[in-house]
Amino acid sequence: MDLRRVSGWPVLLGMLLCSSQGMAAGKCERLVVTGSPDAPPYLWRDPQDPKHLMGASADLLQQVAGELGLKVELLYAGKRSEALEEVRSGRMDMLADAPLTINELESLDYIHPALVLNDYLVWTRKDSTLAYTQLADLHGRTGAVSEKARLTQPFVALAKEHLQLKHLPNLTQVFQKLLLGEVDYVLAPRYAGMTMAQSLGMAADLVAFPQPIDKSGLFLALSHNSACNDPWLRGQLAKKMTELPASGLTEALLQRNLERWKAQLQQPVSSPKP
Repeated sequence: MDLRRVSGWPVLLGMLLCSSQGMAAGKCERLVVTGSPDAPPYLWRDPQDPKHLMGASADLLQQVAGELGLKVELLYAGKRSEALEEVRSGRMDMLADAPLTINELESLDYIHPALVLNDYLVWTRKDSTLAYTQLADLHGRTGAVSEKARLTQPFVALAKEHLQLKHLPNLTQVFQKLLLGEVDYVLAPRYAGMTMAQSLGMAADLVAFPQPIDKSGLFLALSHNSACNDPWLRGQLAKKMTELPASGLTEALLQRNLERWKAQLQQPVSSPKP
């Protein structure tokens, strides 16, 4: 028997144990997450706790993270561009509502499939003669869209070539233009558009065509510079994202957060302080 080989086993075993303990210790236990502060019902700034974000995306991520044994904190990091920069730099770990863009693949790992899908619909006045079933139906008509809209890159290119769209600062102005007859139609998200129309007292005067003109995925996106970005976490999150659609949880949380947002609109509070 080779005693040198036998005596070497405890050393090798010790090295393996130390390695596995190190891997376990390095496993991420807390994710610092941010996103858009003005995208209800998915994400918006909590008026009662301005340092944090609330919404359907926040609730979904908390649910998923809890199942994985992770703690998540959804923090306000400024407007959308500022939140993106915080995650790019690694000062925060993840975006909860990242639209898929080619440029950001250099700094972010997108978790597929998307956490939620944001349907954009064509809205018009009930007395309008516009009948929308395909993009060609909008040719020769003037439309409007919010500058904050998160449309897919292929659709943006298509719209630039084929549609006459006015870009306005926010959804409120977009709907007001429509009601005043200054545009023929608007592009707005299904849920946010519905709630905005109700809050502005326009619901009885407007109609949305049911088929989406664009369907934008909002993804979880981990920073390349995050200490939490490892294959285990990416794999577990992707597994959870795959399971979500069949669970019914996404729709339930969307409806819950629509009600929360409508309640806030009906009983406005003072604007959050930075």
